[in-house]
This record gives sequence, C-alpha cells and structure tokens, in this order.
Amino acid sequence: MLNFNIRGENIEVTPAIREYVENKIEKVERYFNEDVNANANVNLKVYNDKQTKVEVTIPMKNLTLRAEERHNDMYAAIDLIVDKLERQIRKHKTKVNRKFREREGAGLYFATTQAVADTVTEDEEYSIVRTKQFDLKPMDQEEAVLQMNMLGHDFYIFTDAESNGTNIVYKRKDGKYGLIETT
Repeated sequence: MLNFNIRGENIEVTPAIREYVENKIEKVERYFNEDVNANANVNLKVYNDKQTKVEVTIPMKNLTLRAEERHNDMYAAIDLIVDKLERQIRKHKTKVNRKFREREGAGLYFATTQAVADTVTEDEEYSIVRTKQFDLKPMDQEEAVLQMNMLGHDFYIFTDAESNGTNIVYKRKDGKYGLIETT
C-alpha cells in the first residue's frame, strides 16, 4: 500500500489535486505484491512562467523509484510521471526475473505478470561498455567542481579532505551544482 506525502511549492494542494495524484500514482501498485508498504513523496512546484514541475520518489527496500517531469499542464506532468515510473518498474522487474531464472530460489518482491516482461524490448538492456579505475584525490568541494568542469563531465567523484568520505559533485539541470555525501 502506498502512503502519500504531497507537498506544493507556490501552489496549494487542493483535495482535487491530491485525489488526482493519488489515483494516478496508485496505478503502479499493481506491479507489486500486496505486502509492499511504501511512502510516495510527491513535490509539486509552479514557476513564474506558469510551468510546473512534478517530482515523485518512492523509496522501498531494494529499489527507489524516482521520476521528475516539467510541463505547462500539471495534470499532464503527473500522467507522464506515471509512465516513467512504470517503465522503471518494468526494467527492474525484467532484470530481477532474469537473475531469478539464473539463480533459482531468489525471492521476488514483484508480482509476476508475463505481459509486463514482454513489453520490455532488447534495447533496454544494460551493458557496460567501458570500465575505468582511478585514485580518489582528497580535495574540497570547490576543487572537485573545478576538476569536473575542466574534464567537461556532468559529475565528479572525490574524497572529501575534511571528512575523508567519498563524495560526488554534479551539475544540475538548472546550471547549479549538487553534492552527494556518502555515510
């Protein structure tokens, strides 16, 4: 069962919006066994140019579903989010089922439906085409951003000089930077 946490920025979450979000996102429950209990975190944001952004995150035990969509129509963005979530579930389900067939006895937490597995095409396979190894140099966040920009990458992994933890800086869609800290 999905529990909803719906937040609005620059928009009031009316009962009609809440009902629409819950009805649409509850459709992904059909892919799970009945015993799945998860929280669906939904953020609705309206910008000055009237464009809306919808973010949905559903953290679960072995999987975190996350989708984000910008659109002029909030209801259309919610519909597109559901499509993205269903694609993620199908990809993951196919991967889990493939591993299950390879190693019999593994527990599946998705409900088995062959129709869903049949919809995943071969071009959605995950294949690693290149492997790199490198030493993580201790540095601060600013130096990591400079290194990332010099390399022309969208992210950069480094060891934080103060905490000695492995961190990641990344370039966001809005042109700003983000930091992921490991624990």
